[in-house]
This record gives sequence, structure tokens and C-alpha cells, in this order.
Amino acid sequence: MGTKKRTERTNQTTPETATHANGSTNGAANGAGSEEEPIPRPRLHGELLSTSLLAFLRGWNAYGYELTQKLAAAGLPQSDSGTVYRTLRQLERAGLVSSFWDTSESGPARRMYSLTQAGEAFLAGWIDVLQNYQRILQRAAEGLRPYLGERERDDDGDDAGAGPKPADSRAGG
Repeated sequence: MGTKKRTERTNQTTPETATHANGSTNGAANGAGSEEEPIPRPRLHGELLSTSLLAFLRGWNAYGYELTQKLAAAGLPQSDSGTVYRTLRQLERAGLVSSFWDTSESGPARRMYSLTQAGEAFLAGWIDVLQNYQRILQRAAEGLRPYLGERERDDDGDDAGAGPKPADSRAGG
């Protein structure tokens, strides 16, 4: 019986190439020569990748390569093309997208993807979930403003509590 060699995927971000939100980098690239752990880059995968692909297919058909380019152009976290194609095949098996071979005279046949009615319904449900999630995150961020030195704002954008303060009932008057 043969044994299979198990290999682990490593994060390809190295201390020399890790970029922080402020634009600085870790490690030798910034001259620091420190032994800091690299900050992993966010990656688009799972349901967020699926939902993003479905959203890009809403209203028109696209090739896998085009979808990979649209993800990058939209500023979404990095996603390699192999992951995009695997996700498209999973979406097709689930009935959320369909595909066909586009055979044009100007080049090789390419697989074209389109959104199905089931995919449209799935996407609509996810849009509702994401909109709710966005509201929750906005409320959480507003709750952090006092800790970050920012003033809280009420729903109409005015400073909360900017008007006259009610009299203190304990002030004996």
C-alpha cells in the first residue's frame, strides 16, 4: 500500500510583502529587519465569493476569466482564478448558474456562465442578509465612536445630544 504525502498550503504573503492598511510593510522591505509575523491578506471565498459571482452574473452572461477580472476591478479581496472556477462549478451543480460553450470563430471555445432563476432567488435572499449585516455593523461602529474620540450622530446626522441638556432633577431648584 502506498502512502499519500500530505502537504499543507502556506500563506504566500511573506514579511517582505505584507502590506498594512496604512500602506507600510512588514519585515525587510521597510528596512526594519524585524521578525514580525506577516499580516495575512483577506481573501474572498465561501458564500461571499459565491454571492459576488452571482451578483456579477445578474443581467448578463460572462466567462470565468471576466468574472475574475470583475472581482479584482471591484476592489474585492484577492481570489485566485482556480477558486473562482471551482466555485462556478459548485454553483452550477447547485442549479444557481448554468453554462454553455461559446464557440466563436475568433478564438477557442470558452465556457459562458449565466444566472438561473434559482440563482436569482438565492442572490435576493443574500442581498437581504447582507443589507441587515451592514446595518448591524454600522450600529456597532457608531457605538465605538465615543471610544475613538468621535461624537455620536443620531439618525439624521446631527450630533447626538447637541441641543440643550435637560435640567438635573437632583439640582434642587
